[in-house]
Amino acid sequence: MEECQIKLFGLSANHELTEAVADELHQPLSQIDIKRFADGEIYERVLESVRGDDIYIVAPIAEEVNDVFMEIMIAVDALRRASAAHINVVIPYFGYARQDRKAKSREPITAKMVASLLEMDGIDRVLAVDLHADQLQGFFDIPVDHLQAAPLLSDYFYRRNMLENLVVVSPDHTGAGRARKFADLVNAPWGVVNDNVAMTTPESPDAIVGEVAGRRAIIVDDIVDTGRRVQMTARALRANGATDVFVVATHAVLSGDSAQRLAADENISHYIFTDTLLMPEAKQSAKFTRLSVAPLLADAIVRIHENRPLDILLKSRNNPDAKL
Repeated sequence: MEECQIKLFGLSANHELTEAVADELHQPLSQIDIKRFADGEIYERVLESVRGDDIYIVAPIAEEVNDVFMEIMIAVDALRRASAAHINVVIPYFGYARQDRKAKSREPITAKMVASLLEMDGIDRVLAVDLHADQLQGFFDIPVDHLQAAPLLSDYFYRRNMLENLVVVSPDHTGAGRARKFADLVNAPWGVVNDNVAMTTPESPDAIVGEVAGRRAIIVDDIVDTGRRVQMTARALRANGATDVFVVATHAVLSGDSAQRLAADENISHYIFTDTLLMPEAKQSAKFTRLSVAPLLADAIVRIHENRPLDILLKSRNNPDAKL
C-alpha cells in the first residue's frame, strides 16, 4: 500500500506562518479556493486530490475570529468528503480559549463549545501552541499535542548573553506556574505581582512577591492583548528597583491602539513575541522582536506523521534539564 503523503493547507488567517511552515517542510502548499459571497457566506473548494493523504490545516483562530473559525469548519468538511485519510488542525492561537470556565452564573464555556464543534466536524487531531490553560486539552476527546514556545523565547536571552542578574515575574498569581517554568529555563529566581496593590500603589513593597531591586526583570505571559496588565506590572517593577524590564509572550493579540501604547511605554525596554499571530506593519515597532514558531510546527508535523514522540520539542537546547 502506498504511504499517505503530508499535505499542508493554509486559510486566510496568518498565511505568512503557513508559508513559513511549508518552507521548513520543503514542500509547496496545497491549493484551496476560498471566496466570500456578497451576503458574507464563505465558499471553499479543495483544488487537488487528497484521497488517502495526511492533511494538516494551519489556521490560528484569530483576526476575524468567527469567519476564520467557519473557514476551518468548511475546509475540514470539504477534505473529509474528499476522502482524506487524516485531518489534523494546527491551531497556533486558539481563539475563545480565555472563555474556559464559568466565572459568573449563566455564562457559556465557549472554549469547550469550539472544541466540540471541531470534533463534530470530523478532525482527527489538534496541534496547538501555548493554550491559555493546560486543561483545554481535556475539552477534546481526540489527541491534542500541546507545544510550548518558552524554549524558543528563552533563546533570545541566551543568544545575547543576558542571563546575569535576571528575575522572571508573573503579572498575576494565575500565571505563576508559567513564570516558574520560564525561570527554570534561564536559571533565574521568579516572583509574582500582587495586581490588587500594584494597580493603586505600584511603589509599595507589597506590590511584588520576590526580590526585583537591581535586577533585569522579565514579565512572562501567554497573551498580550490590551497590554494594560504588563504596563501595570512594569510600573511596579520599576518603582521597586528593577533596572530593566522585558516582556515575553507567545501571542501578540495587540487589540486597538495597544501596539502604539506599548511601544511608547518608557518602563519597558523590549518585547519578545512569536509569530503565531499576524502583526500588520502598522503595529510593528523597533521594540518588538518576533521569533518564528514555523520550525517548531514543521518538526511536530513530521514527528506526528512518522509516529515519533514530541517530548523532545518541549526541551530547551540551552537548558535541557529544565522541566516544562
